[in-house]
Amino acid sequence: MKNKFILIASGLFLISTMGFAQKNIEASDIMQEIKAGNIISYQNVTIVGVLDLTFMDEAIEKLPKKKKTSWWNYSDSNNTIKKLIEVKVSFTNCTFKNDVLAYIPDEDSGYTFTANFEDEVIFKNCTFERKAMFKYSRFERNSDFSGSSFMNDSTFKYAQFDENISFKDTNFNKTATFKYAKFNTNVSFSNAVFKDSATFKYTNFFNGVSFKNTNFEEDLNIKYMKVSGEFNITNMKVAYEIESKYTKINGKSFNKYLLNSKKL
Repeated sequence: MKNKFILIASGLFLISTMGFAQKNIEASDIMQEIKAGNIISYQNVTIVGVLDLTFMDEAIEKLPKKKKTSWWNYSDSNNTIKKLIEVKVSFTNCTFKNDVLAYIPDEDSGYTFTANFEDEVIFKNCTFERKAMFKYSRFERNSDFSGSSFMNDSTFKYAQFDENISFKDTNFNKTATFKYAKFNTNVSFSNAVFKDSATFKYTNFFNGVSFKNTNFEEDLNIKYMKVSGEFNITNMKVAYEIESKYTKINGKSFNKYLLNSKKL
C-alpha cells in the first residue's frame, strides 16, 4: 500500500513538473512555418536557436557579391535587403534563448538585411535572453511587446509603427534605443523599467505617448523628440540626466511644458 502511494505521488509530481516546464521549439522550425505561409502562434514555449526574421542565409545565396568600397566613396543606396513577413506572428509568455533578428548588418557580404511585418506582431510577456534587433522594421498592423523583458541589447531605431502598439510593463536591462522611431498612434510605456540608458532622440510620437510610472534608472535622451497629442509623464522617474535639447511637446519646449504643467 505504501509503495502504491509513493508511485501515485511520483506520478503527480511528474505531471506537475511537466505542467510548469516550457516546451522547446527550434527557431528553424518557426522560420519554415513562416516560409510556408502559416500563422505563427506560440504560448508558454522556449525558442532555441537564432530566430532570423530577415532570412539572410536564404537571401544571400541569390545576391551578387558586393565589392568592398573605401570609406570616402561608400554608398549604401542599394545594400539593404528587405524581407516582408506576411503572416501574423504571435508569441505569448515565451522565452527566446538566442537572438531575435529583424536587422542584420552583414560585414562579409556588405549587405544589410531587415524585416518588415505586414500583419499583427505580438511578443507579449516574453523574455529575450539575447539580442532583440528590430532596427528599420515597419509594423503595418497592431503590435504588442507589453510585459516583455529585454535582457540584452535591443533596438527599435528607425522602426515605424503604423497602428496600435504597446510597450507597457516592459523591462530593458541594457541600453534601449528608439532613436528616429515613428509612432503613428498613441503608445504606452507606462510602468516600464529602463535599467540602463534610454534613447528617444529624434523619435516622433504623432498621436501621444504615456510614460506614466515609467522608471529610467540611468540617463534619458529625448533630444529632438517630437510629441503631438497626450504626453503623460505622471510619476515618471529619471535617476540621472534628461537631455532635452530641441525637444517639442505640442510645439512647446520640454522645459516650458514642465513649467506650465508642473510635472517632474
